[in-house]
Amino acid sequence: MKAMILAAGRGERMRPLTDTTPKPLLLVAGKPIIQYTIEQLVKAGFTEIVINIAHLSQQIKDTLGTGNQLGATLFYSNEGNTALETAGGISNAIPLLGESTFLVVNGDIATDYDFSQLHNKKIDLAHLILIPNPPHHPEGDFYLSTTGYVSEHGKQSLTYSGIGLFHPKLFKDLEPGINKLGPLLRKFLSSNKVTGEKFNGFWLDIGTPERLLEMESHLKP
Repeated sequence: MKAMILAAGRGERMRPLTDTTPKPLLLVAGKPIIQYTIEQLVKAGFTEIVINIAHLSQQIKDTLGTGNQLGATLFYSNEGNTALETAGGISNAIPLLGESTFLVVNGDIATDYDFSQLHNKKIDLAHLILIPNPPHHPEGDFYLSTTGYVSEHGKQSLTYSGIGLFHPKLFKDLEPGINKLGPLLRKFLSSNKVTGEKFNGFWLDIGTPERLLEMESHLKP
């Protein structure tokens, strides 16, 4: 199974750091954020990895290269000067991802989720890893039924972690260009084509300079 790391965002909340350095290359404990994710994926058996790029894209390619030094084979999906949002970016990368189910991981999260357990997961259109709502996103995104289906209604909302399995057919009717993932997924919730699971382990959205420091603290022995 191939994996994709979403790394094309501008990183507005990280400015001015991201004015000259793409967010995936910001250093934590001396290592680029994205390198931690690549190493986790490789350890879990995902060695063919697609990375979408836009803002300061050449820096990412120059830093990571082919990925051989990390035990991976990297492919780049270049979105030009403007990132295409999550669904648009994934759809644009389908030619590199192939016709089978693939894993997508946001490039600005840190987690101890075990990616290896997803290799043989059977899905319809999507399978989302959901987490308890973090302080910066108290309203959540979705609900999870007792039968494992993601829905828009329920007792307790959960937040999409930025980790998910997707089948290419989810994106087959999507118009090229900028498209968000949430509205696309919601089209299929009522027909029980999106499953999910709740993850209670370590997870951090590295979206601000403060959370960059939080990740650094987490990594300290």
